[in-house]
Amino acid sequence: MERVLISGGRGDLAQAIARAFRDAGDEVLAPGRDELDVADPASVASYFAGIETPDLLISNAGLADNELLARCNEASWDRQLEVNLHGTFRCAKAAARAMLRKRTGHLIFISSHSALHPPVGQAAYAAAKAGLIGLAKSLAKELGPAGIRVNTVLPGFLETRMTAGLPESRRDEVRREHALGRFNDTESVAAFLVHLHRQLPYTSGQVFQLDSRIG
Repeated sequence: MERVLISGGRGDLAQAIARAFRDAGDEVLAPGRDELDVADPASVASYFAGIETPDLLISNAGLADNELLARCNEASWDRQLEVNLHGTFRCAKAAARAMLRKRTGHLIFISSHSALHPPVGQAAYAAAKAGLIGLAKSLAKELGPAGIRVNTVLPGFLETRMTAGLPESRRDEVRREHALGRFNDTESVAAFLVHLHRQLPYTSGQVFQLDSRIG
């Protein structure tokens, strides 16, 4: 049995991931923002000080406020980078510190298709999610000699509370971008993460896009 920590643990994707790892026999911690606020350095420090070293950290906490550049003020920009990028940095640093002592561990960053092919209006979100890819690749090289893996996963468009407010016209537009004509789902993403962690022990520094969008 391993210990799995999932940030942003109250979201639909996080809950699916938690179920999959629990079904696989692991101990799962899936704190919400009230327990682990990744945008607050003190909250991150306090949370990690109160738990045993996770074998796997899944950095899932995220925030998207879609705005055109002309309407995006610095507060909105900073907030999205604070949660999506800086929050992952804080959690990764806290987890890696303990993993280095054990000389084993795995960090998985949940990024986005927008990191590679952002739509109009997602400058801040795309910048933060793209930053996760660079962060993961750098850490994979830095932490690899200690036996710590770091990978990035792009789940694709998911039918969750986060996307529920999009108009149907936009959903249809995104669906047409998929070669298979359908969206990914949270259970499939969760199953992939279990497979990546348990069955691919020699894989690190990689980016996995899980939907059928091409280019």
